Amino acid sequence: MQQAKTMDGIDWALLLLLSLLWGGAYFFAGVAVRELPPLTVVFIRVALAACALLPVMWYLQLQLPTSWRAWMPFVGMGLLNNVLPFSLIFFGQTQISVGLSAIINAMTPLFTVLVMAGFREEKLTAYRLIGVVLGVVGVAVIRGVDGAVGPAQTLGIGLCLAAALSYGFAALWGRRHLAGVPPVKSATCQLLCSSAIMVVMVCVVDQPWTLSMPSHWVQLALVALAVFGTALAYIVFFTLMARAGASNVMLVTLLIPVSALVLGNVFLAEVVHRREVLGAIVIAFGLLFIDGRVIDRLRRRSR
Repeated sequence: MQQAKTMDGIDWALLLLLSLLWGGAYFFAGVAVRELPPLTVVFIRVALAACALLPVMWYLQLQLPTSWRAWMPFVGMGLLNNVLPFSLIFFGQTQISVGLSAIINAMTPLFTVLVMAGFREEKLTAYRLIGVVLGVVGVAVIRGVDGAVGPAQTLGIGLCLAAALSYGFAALWGRRHLAGVPPVKSATCQLLCSSAIMVVMVCVVDQPWTLSMPSHWVQLALVALAVFGTALAYIVFFTLMARAGASNVMLVTLLIPVSALVLGNVFLAEVVHRREVLGAIVIAFGLLFIDGRVIDRLRRRSR
């Protein structure tokens, strides 16, 4: 059983960059699902991102897997880290705001530590257990008990929670099956597998040839979502996972809601409710307990 790694200055810089890229991804996806079905948006996202990364992979002289067995780790990662969470989040964003979907996704580190502990990869310390409890309380605050959130929004919250759980299993899968794989190869191969899965799903469900051409703004949002929010973001993600460990890299969700809330409010006129801010603060405290370092420093100072 492994202890969580300690992050240095470079790790924290990569974490900040990743939060900006993925915070923008929630915004661009929120724009796209206003005109296109969620599954179609997922397919375009992973397919364009794969096309963007393939030349980079070849430039680095990395080779694609040559057997079905060699492809299997990337198929699993594509399902857990792309197909399932992207689809769940995008369907969720048809019911809730961009900012709220990002706040709910901040539960990812909480699910990750539970998955890691359940499969005996990392210890479930007292701090992390407190963090998980605070995360549950934060979601309860957002949901409310006064009927302020209706059935549709509850469904959206549930879908985003399911996506966070999928990301937790993706972290476990990456640790067990993709250790030592170059980050660009990991990102490219899983996106290629995701594209192959999604093209079948889209043709069966959405039949995109029957859809109207989206507006120029949506087209730009799709390109930005694929290139910045997916291709570049995954290079940073896998690099950070190799440097700092699975649970630490999931702390990126502590920072994502800030940029997503601001973008959604400014450009999509989404209202930020008090309960969402309060719930986000509670979840943030939970993530600080999971990280542990801030709490340790406060304890040492008090002594």
